[in-house]
Amino acid sequence: MNIYVGNLSFDVKEENLQTAFEAFGQVSSATIVRDKYSGQPRGFGFVEMPDQNEARTAIANLNGKELLGRQMNVNEARPRPNRGGPGRQGGRGGRPHEGGRGRY
Repeated sequence: MNIYVGNLSFDVKEENLQTAFEAFGQVSSATIVRDKYSGQPRGFGFVEMPDQNEARTAIANLNGKELLGRQMNVNEARPRPNRGGPGRQGGRGGRPHEGGRGRY
């Protein structure tokens, strides 16, 4: 199960997340999301736990608990909304070209 962990201190490292969640079972991965330009932590991350029951127990026990001075928000991660990646209509209001010709 993929678990969202929010309201993290900028001092939290992947190892801190992994240690906190390992108290409830096996952890496949722990990731802190970082700004792609500055590399600074964005204050949230994700933990992957293969066993659903262990993951639910971790969520129940860690939600609202403090980690390095901040109360974590812990819940099951939701899928990212579709942001209309490649192939979407854009730049011209989604209307087809008049007469089938380009702009220039």
